[in-house]
Amino acid sequence: MPDTLQAQGHAALSPQGLTSLVGSDLDELLSLRTAWSDLPPDGFLRDGGRYRRRRHSCFIVDGNVLRAVPHRAHWQPVEYNALHGGLERWFEPMDHNMTGQAVWTRLLTGLGLACSQTKGEQPWYVEAHQFRIDTTDGIGRPTPEGAHRDGVDFVVVALVDRAGVKGGETRVFDARGPAGVRFTMSEPWSTLVLDDERVIHETTPIQPADSGVAGGHRDTLVLTFRAGGFQGPEMASSA
Repeated sequence: MPDTLQAQGHAALSPQGLTSLVGSDLDELLSLRTAWSDLPPDGFLRDGGRYRRRRHSCFIVDGNVLRAVPHRAHWQPVEYNALHGGLERWFEPMDHNMTGQAVWTRLLTGLGLACSQTKGEQPWYVEAHQFRIDTTDGIGRPTPEGAHRDGVDFVVVALVDRAGVKGGETRVFDARGPAGVRFTMSEPWSTLVLDDERVIHETTPIQPADSGVAGGHRDTLVLTFRAGGFQGPEMASSA
């Protein structure tokens, strides 16, 4: 995977490819799905939508060691997120019953090793986001900010579950040219790894697969890996 990431700025992994990379059993990853059933609503959506639920926690990966850090706000500069940038967003933390499992440690440290193989061995500052996008309002937007970068080194998007929806096409484009790929993630724990400096990404809206049923959802785990520290409002004040 690091070779593919270096060559093209992104790498798609099958569930089996992910488990091989991080040294985990697929059944262990699949068992985490229940942690997406009680996500609180996202109270910061500036488009007025009610389609997103989420939790957020932060970690430091240093080699084979994973350390949780005190709960902190999620913050992005406006140049990376025009819709929600410049705002301290405090989300409920992730459940320790999930993040305390050995499979969680293997997942983050295994991905951290791949990041180090690509950009050099170092501690990685990781923000973890659980997302559920649903079709309660008829349409759900996985990336309401549109095609974007996140201002980090690497972004990992893993599909956890998908039920009763259509749409949700993943799009990855070269940040400096027209080249790009489009595909739809459908198999649980299929995963996309992005070099955030080289590509921009987005996911198209989802709709109910059956026009008479509005209860569909798309669950993802998004991990961002950043060298040097977490993003925070001090970045704006020092600019």
